[in-house]
Amino acid sequence: MAIPAPTLNRTHIRPGDRICAAVSGGADSVALLLLLHAANALPRNALGVGLSAVHVHHGLRGAEADADLAFVESLCLRLAVPLHVHHASVPERVARSRAAGRPETIEEAARALRYDCFAALIAQGHADSVLTAHTLDDQAETVLMKLLRGAWTEGLGGIHPVVLVSSPTRPGKILRPLLSARRAELEDYLRACNQPWRTDSSNADPAFTRNRVRHHLLPILREYNPAIDQALANLAELAREDDARWQSELDRILPQIVLPGRPVRGGGRAVATNPGDASVAVEIDRLRALDPALRRRVLRAAARQLGARLSFDDTARLLALASLHPNSDPATAALPTRAGSSLHLPAGLRAERSPRELRLYRADPPKAT
Repeated sequence: MAIPAPTLNRTHIRPGDRICAAVSGGADSVALLLLLHAANALPRNALGVGLSAVHVHHGLRGAEADADLAFVESLCLRLAVPLHVHHASVPERVARSRAAGRPETIEEAARALRYDCFAALIAQGHADSVLTAHTLDDQAETVLMKLLRGAWTEGLGGIHPVVLVSSPTRPGKILRPLLSARRAELEDYLRACNQPWRTDSSNADPAFTRNRVRHHLLPILREYNPAIDQALANLAELAREDDARWQSELDRILPQIVLPGRPVRGGGRAVATNPGDASVAVEIDRLRALDPALRRRVLRAAARQLGARLSFDDTARLLALASLHPNSDPATAALPTRAGSSLHLPAGLRAERSPRELRLYRADPPKAT
């Protein structure tokens, strides 16, 4: 019996686009390239795009990674798909991040280097969109990892189907057209096509969090809910929709509530010209008039304007400083709330309360990222 081809989401692919498939050599990315190639060659309803591929060699796994590159080069040659090859060094990036006091894991560094490469392809005009082969399984793993780390709703949104890439020369997109497909479905498709793929040995290494989630935690959760992967993917979609709704509300009210600088005698506000001395203030009475969910989002948005990210506990401490958090909470009951009180928050963020405002500022200029 013929196996139907997995569904390829074409929503954001337009005829005439230059699209570039990110191909590691693994089953998911090989299936993506084959599906795009087949769809572009259809006699009717063809994609009508300029198709290319990109492979990033991360400077890890030695001969195995070299063999991955050779495999992808051979595949693209057979399909007559132009291939961009980018050599990077994850170990060097990890070492630089540690020396700068902002250590990255190997996973974080590898991802950052890949997406730097994708952005460069777009900026240089080689592609309008770069497509990655993230699946529903990847989405479930990502949401679960974010949940374990205590993410807010924007984090629970997981892997977004479309990510805009800003560039000083030309904008573009990162697209994930296989987010509704299962990993096993893609492997079945490749077997039906007699198409081999490469297996990355690091995908079995329990040192990486994602591998432990994939091979240990999710199998346990499937014993409680066999459809847990789909449930987590559904949660991601709901979280993205909720976050988009809240963001539109924040865009409307933030200019009215979050003010730059500090008030000066006689009216007006003093705004620093040096970015390292920037500060913002939130009017306490206006904050009090908001519902609890919006209060939290306003404070987190105010901190983001200074390049800081607030945790759940950080936000609770700020609400307590503004006398807007229940005193029954033992974590915040002892915090000062009178005018003149202040808080030290992570990453050099400081908060102080005046009779009318809650002011946020950086104790030191934020480090470049």
